[in-house]
Amino acid sequence: MMEAYTKHLLNEGGAPKSVFAFTHANGWKESDFYKNYSDFSAIESELFFEFFEQTDSLLSKDKSFETFDAQNKLLSFYYTFFEILSANRSLALVLLNHHNSKIDSIKMLGKTHVHFKMMVRGLDIQTIKMPHEKLEALKDKGVEEAAWGQLLLTMKFWMDDTSSNFEKTDIYIEKALRAGFDIIQTSPLQSVVDLGKFLFKEKVQNKG
Repeated sequence: MMEAYTKHLLNEGGAPKSVFAFTHANGWKESDFYKNYSDFSAIESELFFEFFEQTDSLLSKDKSFETFDAQNKLLSFYYTFFEILSANRSLALVLLNHHNSKIDSIKMLGKTHVHFKMMVRGLDIQTIKMPHEKLEALKDKGVEEAAWGQLLLTMKFWMDDTSSNFEKTDIYIEKALRAGFDIIQTSPLQSVVDLGKFLFKEKVQNKG
């Protein structure tokens, strides 16, 4: 069923008109679909999550990955994740672009969101220690959500990237992650300025 849905997305550029139309076209009963999925966003959530799972699988096979610090682990995740997205760009763009409703888009990314935050939590990113336990917990949640927000921004940059082999996305990843870690670890803010200059330059060039 997932394979048939993927083919429909790639051929038609969006979801079927209805579950009935999709199942009827494939010779299934409508009830067969609802045994596995509540709606199209649910099946798309599984499709997009496969990109995350493939990334996780590749990194787990890399013996050197566990020796990296938190920043380099996250950097490795980004490079691998976006390499997989680029290898499946047509499908990824359809999944990310075709929703008219923000709710459906959020639902489609829901499973990836949950597992990405779990991964970030497991990195044990070092930040400023807060003087109260509850404040420390809130700070940790804030770091996870900030990391997710940064991933979404990177996906948007990648979607708009027209450079050869998406090399500008690689530059953006390196600068954005370095800036993000500098902010939460209160390191010098030169990397934040560096990222700002890069984004400003890209915006000016695109307008030109």
